[in-house]
Amino acid sequence: MGVIQTISDWDKSAFLYLNGHHNDLMDYVMTLFTLTPTWLLFYGVTLYIIIRKYGRKSVPVIIGLILILVLSDQISNIFKHSVMRLRPSNDPVIAPLTHIFFNNGGSYGFVSAHAANAFSFATFSTLLFRSKRYAVFIFLWAVVIAYTRIYLGVHYPGDILGGMVVGTLVGWGVFRLLILIESRAFPVHPYQRNKLTHNELETIIISAFMVMFFTFSTVILLLQNDLL
Repeated sequence: MGVIQTISDWDKSAFLYLNGHHNDLMDYVMTLFTLTPTWLLFYGVTLYIIIRKYGRKSVPVIIGLILILVLSDQISNIFKHSVMRLRPSNDPVIAPLTHIFFNNGGSYGFVSAHAANAFSFATFSTLLFRSKRYAVFIFLWAVVIAYTRIYLGVHYPGDILGGMVVGTLVGWGVFRLLILIESRAFPVHPYQRNKLTHNELETIIISAFMVMFFTFSTVILLLQNDLL
């Protein structure tokens, strides 16, 4: 029990440190980054490349993408309602010390569904695309998405780490299922042999940076004109 309490204390201390660094610009940027609609262009470009790359054989990939998001979300909810660890934004001891922006979230926080979803997508797509540069980019992106939850005051670092583990395992498991389907249905093994090209990689990365640039530019413009 003492070890668990010590880990919990470390987790809370790390949270208060990370959550304690904020400003008006990043408050709004992190809020937008944590929202799924913000990244629709990025997701759309990635989906377009998958469809163009694999044609009709992209159907199992798309089903796999849907499956990882459903599993990550539902497994996270199972943990939340089993462990029942209050989010920092809902903890009467921690909440007064927390910088809470946007909303308080649900009652419980372990594990983070945002982190699970981001890391399941990163793991699944990395295994699919088989590009080291893409892997570096997409896992950095997943870390940013996960960090927004700490910044906004709705998750402890431990919640994030739990979500990372869940998401990684889900992404790996569903990809292994995809490869099993591939070996049965497609004799030419399109997923294992058709790696991400340099141009496809650049297109995906550029779409993500366009989202980030537009987000920062919009927030700065609105702040300068006192519209936020």
